[in-house]
Amino acid sequence: MKKYKLESLIYYSKLFAEKEHIVEASSKDIQDKLDHYAANGWRLVSTDATDFGFAVYIYLYFETDA
Repeated sequence: MKKYKLESLIYYSKLFAEKEHIVEASSKDIQDKLDHYAANGWRLVSTDATDFGFAVYIYLYFETDA
């Protein structure tokens, strides 16, 4: 049987920032999450992202064998 875990991250757009500021801000956070879960035996199986207003929501889906 497998166990699943969802990690969600939220980033807010800044009106006068560079075009790529969300990518730059989120890259380190996402890599830290990937490293943390991989070190504990979890595998990234899917991702998703959506936006709403000034926010970008990033979803990371992990699984492991129970």
